[in-house]
Amino acid sequence: MNDDVMLNVPVIRQLYHWDCGLACSRMVLEYLHPVSEEQFQRACLDLEFSESVWTIDLAYLMSKLGVRHCFCTQTLGVDKGFRNQSFYKKHFDTEEDRVNELFLKADNKGVLVKKCSVTVQEIQSHLEQGHVAIVLVNAVVLVCELCSMPVKYCCFLPVGQKCFCRKPEYQGHFVVVCGFNRRTGNIFYNNPAYSDRVCCTSFSNFEEARRSYGTDEDILFIYKDG
Repeated sequence: MNDDVMLNVPVIRQLYHWDCGLACSRMVLEYLHPVSEEQFQRACLDLEFSESVWTIDLAYLMSKLGVRHCFCTQTLGVDKGFRNQSFYKKHFDTEEDRVNELFLKADNKGVLVKKCSVTVQEIQSHLEQGHVAIVLVNAVVLVCELCSMPVKYCCFLPVGQKCFCRKPEYQGHFVVVCGFNRRTGNIFYNNPAYSDRVCCTSFSNFEEARRSYGTDEDILFIYKDG
């Protein structure tokens, strides 16, 4: 058992306020077996991605690109309670049917989905084997111990654009978990909001952020071998 694991996963920055999941997918693909830009764009086009990307979309993307994966979640489909959350409100009605349909068809499409809760120990043992994971977190709760400034809560508005929103209770955001240190009790992750650093937080803060209401405890395990 390793006390200290740090995988060399490249950091790739998201381009817009909505594509953190796609940026995380690029990071893990780059780490596993690089896929050309053309292949990546073609897959996104085939899957008809819009500006609303859910974890199940990322699982379909991995399946399409031939990457072994396992998507663990608390809810097989859409939690109707999310309708009242400001983060989900805008796209909820149009997205609910689409996302539920993806869950229904997952098995036939070679997308592996499990309804289960994952422990931080299971995440560590996954990393120990050189595998990585994309985790849905509440960005409002997740605090990096190395970054001097907290992430803006208006989900990464373009530079210079003024933010008028009050701090929301939930801001869904994807990160790539790439390491941990058992002695210091820290977890390391790549945050697509930045392109020049690996972020770090305590196990307890990480757990709080990924188990926040709104995340469904979504985690997409990605495996090095096909």
